[in-house]
Amino acid sequence: MQNDCSTSVPSTPVRIRHRKRSNEVPNEASKVNGNHLLLNDQNKYKSMLIRTYSTVWMIGGFAFTIYMGHLYIWAMVVVIQIFMAKELFNLLRKAHEDRQLPWFRLLNWHFFFTAVLFVYGRILSQQLVNTVTSDHVLYKLVSGLIKYQMVICYFLYIAGFMWFILTLKKKMYKYQFGQYAWTHMILIVVFTQSSFTVANIFEGIFWFLLPASLIVINDIAAYIFGFFFGKTPLIKLSPKKTWEGFIGASFATIISAFLLANIMGHFQWLTCPRKDLSTGWLYCDPDPMFKPEYYSLPGWVSGSMR
Repeated sequence: MQNDCSTSVPSTPVRIRHRKRSNEVPNEASKVNGNHLLLNDQNKYKSMLIRTYSTVWMIGGFAFTIYMGHLYIWAMVVVIQIFMAKELFNLLRKAHEDRQLPWFRLLNWHFFFTAVLFVYGRILSQQLVNTVTSDHVLYKLVSGLIKYQMVICYFLYIAGFMWFILTLKKKMYKYQFGQYAWTHMILIVVFTQSSFTVANIFEGIFWFLLPASLIVINDIAAYIFGFFFGKTPLIKLSPKKTWEGFIGASFATIISAFLLANIMGHFQWLTCPRKDLSTGWLYCDPDPMFKPEYYSLPGWVSGSMR
């Protein structure tokens, strides 16, 4: 009877999937204070050797560019701008939409080089005129271009705007207008700071080289002090940064600022302004800022020092 009432249910084998356990240490366990500091890094000497090698090459290339002169430094700034703009253009880029807009990426570079012509045409117009003064035909051509530079830039921008309007596609308006706005924000960020940098270069390499050198010194000093003495983490965003490196780099930068300003101020190549786009040696009467001045101390001070 029991066999009649009970129904036999066929048993189906149940497969239980087991997750493979990762050999990696969980993030929470690895983020203990001090584990990521350079002081406790097992491969820090290998990393230091690689950093030293790359630093020597970078500083050597930078020093060679400074030696070549103002025109080459300006070219270096423009190359850096191109790479910056390329990276920023790609931040909000979407491959699917770009395939449907084959010429839209080229429009970004049209606006970029229009901005180059507008910004540097205004800053370097006088240097360009002074460079071609000896050639009468070239002088007239350059003078005409400078005279109508604003008009040329205006029509180039209008041409880019018309290009943008004519390439608009349905269902892609949001993406296209977003890219258009993003392009203009990139141009503002890239050219606002660099235009002041280039203007300072032609007023004297000193005004470019001193801040750039202090940034390099600060970075190297922070790494060295953190390498040998770093024990206290500075911020969670960068686990290898330490208070010891930050404080050591601050003192090193302040001391270097006084020493480098005194040393660089003795070289006309660094202090003389460049009035043209040539690469010849510079001779000028040093600015009073770069001439040493002597101050007489009050009598009671000099008497107390004897």
